[in-house]
Amino acid sequence: TAAAEAAGPDPVPWRTALDAARGAGAGHAEFERLWEQAVRRSPHHYGCHVAALEYLAAASPGAHRECLDFAETAAQDAPEDALVRALPLRAAFTCLTTADDGGDDADGVPPQGLRARLDAAADRAIALSAAHPAADPWAAELRNLLVYVLLRLGRHADAAEQLRLTGPYVTSFPWDRETDDPLGRFLGVRAEVRAAAAPPAAGSGHPRSGRGGRVRPGDH
Repeated sequence: TAAAEAAGPDPVPWRTALDAARGAGAGHAEFERLWEQAVRRSPHHYGCHVAALEYLAAASPGAHRECLDFAETAAQDAPEDALVRALPLRAAFTCLTTADDGGDDADGVPPQGLRARLDAAADRAIALSAAHPAADPWAAELRNLLVYVLLRLGRHADAAEQLRLTGPYVTSFPWDRETDDPLGRFLGVRAEVRAAAAPPAAGSGHPRSGRGGRVRPGDH
């Protein structure tokens, strides 16, 4: 941490130190010491909060509620335009992907009893996204992550709107979690969402049911 201490008021070296501590499996007391130094320099620094959230998730993979508690408190205390107000979205992503990795819900669905909080995290991020113009590079990572979480929650119409707002700005995260080709993954997701949102072609010959498939006799 000597380099971080030499950096004075800059919180970024402390974010690096927090990441290193997580990677090294540092104990809670050591991480807390680094965390105090980081927030002393910047109480609402998004990167430092993400590092702390990831430490908490790594220390207790099933601690979905604790991750959401931490993120919601940080967001509530932050200024209106601070990116850390989107931290609950990052916590929602952590909850959903921890389930994929064999957490307490190995099917990758929202952990039981947390669906409302995950939706609230997405809604908070939608509000933050709405404060920025379409195709704003500043909001690119927020919107890419928001699309991912909304799709995992089955909110396809909201995801389609965030894809529209994203414009041409694709970020590696979160798509690189699933593939070595994050751009290809994003483009594939965008094509699927757009196709699902498109109205049926004229003269297709068959009405469609509310579930998205062709109407069959058993649908009535």
